[in-house]
Amino acid sequence: MKNNGKILPLSCVLNMTAFKLLPATLAIAIQLVALMLVLVILVTISSVFAVRISVASLVMLQAVSAVLLCILAKMAAWWRWIHGIFPLAIFVMAMLTIPNEVYLIGFLISLSIFWTTFRSQVPFFPSRLIVREKVAAMIADNKPIRMIDIGSGLGGLSLYIANAKKNSQIEGIEIAPMPWLISVIRAWISKSSAKFTLGDYHELDFSTYDLVFAYLSPVAMPALWKKAKQDMQTGSLLVSYEFEIPNASPSFTIKNGSAPTIFVWKM
Repeated sequence: MKNNGKILPLSCVLNMTAFKLLPATLAIAIQLVALMLVLVILVTISSVFAVRISVASLVMLQAVSAVLLCILAKMAAWWRWIHGIFPLAIFVMAMLTIPNEVYLIGFLISLSIFWTTFRSQVPFFPSRLIVREKVAAMIADNKPIRMIDIGSGLGGLSLYIANAKKNSQIEGIEIAPMPWLISVIRAWISKSSAKFTLGDYHELDFSTYDLVFAYLSPVAMPALWKKAKQDMQTGSLLVSYEFEIPNASPSFTIKNGSAPTIFVWKM
């Protein structure tokens, strides 16, 4: 690519492209670019050196190329695993004689869990037990509060805190139907007081909550901060596990040993 007559390096082109594309769209573009590179290499080696390359070697080359492009585009580290595993998984499944119905069931299950990731840019992140314990410790036994876990997933954190702080009102909201349904079933089986809503947290009124917990993604944090400043009452807490808010220093942080940090903003 040229800019004012100068040829830009591939990393600059990828960074400019990454700025314009959503991460999920960029991931698809990277796999397509990697595929084109593999095809160019295949044609070049076959025609010039008359050497045949095995399918397995081409798949490995696709995976390596995609990971390198992912690094150049400065995508989050966990995308590297996706780019590396995706071609290998496709190859393995193609080699196995699996009935088409299995693929359909797998697709439907994946769709029910991850179908909103493309729009929200928030992948499925289950929280750890130590995080649940730390958040529960922030709630005084003699001062009941109303708390919500936005992007509550399978409901683990809300169920734990509802059990630990029985006088408080604990809720969770999840936009993906399968995790939401599982959390509702878990609450029913355990007779928990935690309530789960299927929906988008952007449509909530944060002013009715004393504590808002989020385990989202770096992409979602600026919009969350904007909504929190608009909605949340003075003295309420916005708690984020692992992900900071750009240009917004937390009121305090909670360390978890080798686990990621909990960031807390007092509004």
